[in-house]
Amino acid sequence: MLVDVLRTKLLRAEVTAARLDYEGSLAIDAELLALVGMLPYEKILVGNLANGERFETYAIPAPAGTREVCLNGATAHLGKPGDLLVIMTFARMSLAEAQVWKPSTATLAGRNRRVVRVENPAASADLLATFQA
Repeated sequence: MLVDVLRTKLLRAEVTAARLDYEGSLAIDAELLALVGMLPYEKILVGNLANGERFETYAIPAPAGTREVCLNGATAHLGKPGDLLVIMTFARMSLAEAQVWKPSTATLAGRNRRVVRVENPAASADLLATFQA
């Protein structure tokens, strides 16, 4: 039997922009992706804490260091700058693997510039340090 488990999560990622005239996706600062090990073009599930909207799309890397989280295309209708998001990826694994699995998560603050909590980070200590400054 295989089960789907949380693989990565960015909690309280703040929407910095919304671009309706785009092909669709969620642009996320490449350093935020690296922080938890999300992959460019990976399928993501997004929950908007401000309005309760939930949607699936894919992550595209925004320029590193910009701390951008931008709703693109149709998803631009599902939030606005300032909204806080939960961005998640999942993995399929055996029950035995799932019983010992620990996801990589980060809770953000300060317009995506600070990490207030991190569990099982995928990022290097140097990258983590840039979020503490």
